[in-house]
Amino acid sequence: MINVAVTGSAGRMGKMMILAVTDDPDLTLSGAIEMSGHSDIGRDAGTCAGGSDLGVKITDDIETALDNADVLIDFSMPKGAMAALSVCANMGVPAVTGTTGQDDDGVSKIKKYSEKIPIVMAPNMSVGVNLLFKLSGEVAEILGSDFDIEIVEAHHNKKVDAPSGTAKRLFEIIASSLKRDPRDVGVYGREGNVGARTEKEIGVFAVRAGDIVGEHTVIFGGTGERIELTHKAHSRMTFVKGAVRAAKWIVNKGPGLYDMQDVLGLKS
Repeated sequence: MINVAVTGSAGRMGKMMILAVTDDPDLTLSGAIEMSGHSDIGRDAGTCAGGSDLGVKITDDIETALDNADVLIDFSMPKGAMAALSVCANMGVPAVTGTTGQDDDGVSKIKKYSEKIPIVMAPNMSVGVNLLFKLSGEVAEILGSDFDIEIVEAHHNKKVDAPSGTAKRLFEIIASSLKRDPRDVGVYGREGNVGARTEKEIGVFAVRAGDIVGEHTVIFGGTGERIELTHKAHSRMTFVKGAVRAAKWIVNKGPGLYDMQDVLGLKS
């Protein structure tokens, strides 16, 4: 049995994660974490998530919540994620984080923490999205500079960061496949008389509307033809299932920074 602690446990993803952990015969919830001052601190994590009483109280004491944990699953805000990962590194607890919106300093710290513990960091835990990552890189490499590449993502109107972490990762993978410097080729929106599109640029665009769970399309536009690779998430449960899979995978791994491509065996 794998003991799991969950951050952001009173949030939308956290609640779904707690129910998924409860339903999995290989997992048990051992800790539930929320930010200081949250109104649900002290409540039972199971009933807060809409399930049965689990005897696990939501707390803002990260060390206490991780005391018996074999792995942390994190879907909190960037600041909360950094605090939890720091404690994980000090306590030797492996971690799976799907938090997006980390700045360069945050990413550098996570890399440092991964020298002590194994960390799966992925902007998207979906199996289908991670297949999209792999396919997009392969298609870009095959098509080369003969095709223009644009990335379009769409999410619900409550999402605070743009473009999405998944779109950013698609951009990084495609730029790497084409041996282009991401700092030189990214275009994040066009307006006015911007001139003709350059051969090297890669466009990344964000849509925010309604309750869209998550959609990502990579457009490869050539002369006389167009290829589009699209992934549409119908439910957030796809991200939850991916995180559960990652948590089971990481508990026996050595220190290092991993992603879902490692978890799914998609790296060549």
